[in-house]
Amino acid sequence: MSTTVPDRHDALPGTSDAVRPGLLPRLGAEAFGSLFIAVAGLGVPLFSIPQSSPLPAALAAGLAVTAAMLAVGHVSGGHFNPAITLGHLLAGRMRAGAAAAYAVAQLAGAVVGALVLFAVLRTLPGIADSRTAFDTVTAGFGEHSIIQAPVAAVLLLEVLGAAIVVAVFLGAAAREKAGAVVAPFAVGLTFAALLQLGQAVGNLPYNPARALASAVFSSGWAVEQVWVFLVAPLAGAAIAGLLFRIFRGTAAPAPAAGDASDDDAALDGRPEVAAGAGTDATAGAAGEARSPGRPERAAGSTGGAASEAQEFFDGKRG
Repeated sequence: MSTTVPDRHDALPGTSDAVRPGLLPRLGAEAFGSLFIAVAGLGVPLFSIPQSSPLPAALAAGLAVTAAMLAVGHVSGGHFNPAITLGHLLAGRMRAGAAAAYAVAQLAGAVVGALVLFAVLRTLPGIADSRTAFDTVTAGFGEHSIIQAPVAAVLLLEVLGAAIVVAVFLGAAAREKAGAVVAPFAVGLTFAALLQLGQAVGNLPYNPARALASAVFSSGWAVEQVWVFLVAPLAGAAIAGLLFRIFRGTAAPAPAAGDASDDDAALDGRPEVAAGAGTDATAGAAGEARSPGRPERAAGSTGGAASEAQEFFDGKRG
């Protein structure tokens, strides 16, 4: 008889299963974070005067990602992006049902954020056409790109950018002890750098939720081109998620029965062994239980034969 395994890996490190919020609070956090990111990522360039803007739009969007992850990342994991959620799903860090619900919440939050900005534009007397104003911050290619970038260039950059973002997120969050602090800044800075690159090419968002939200309130051409900004980042996320899963699966051989480390017990949801408890009593038995051909571990060594890179991808190195 099989048992259902709860989602333990779609939150940032530091959230225990015992105090883990339910699905509805997590969806609310994802919707809120997506709304915040859409308002900052689209609103700053919409309402900024280039000559006097103290903060570049790309940096503002990256800071919004960091702030949202710090604010509610402990509740939901701080994805705020269907591409990141897909990366978690394919990396084996969450289930399909939760991933689908996350994506819906992210899309809803981003659309509501864009709707608020669109409503503000409608109240400004100096703007005759709110949709035309939204065109300036909407992702596009060809004649709707500042440098006339073709669809092939946009596809490649979106795939690569999303793969980088998802890889940074998964890698930073795998640091069990420091991931809750490292991941928000790592992901936010990565987004800021990539958005700066994507602005000139075609306002590339590397986020299907933000892309769809801005296209809905823009001119007709944006809806016709939005498929690129939905498919490409998901493809990049799939690549990063599968590679992360492969690295985790091949990082180190599975431990023999009764020889699992404390980190393995924590990841499997089993109670951790108290620090130092029973080490003297079990040291001799463990040595006798080993087969003659199995290499002995050095005294006090916790890394075994795994390298630092392997332990990092296995989520054991903080």
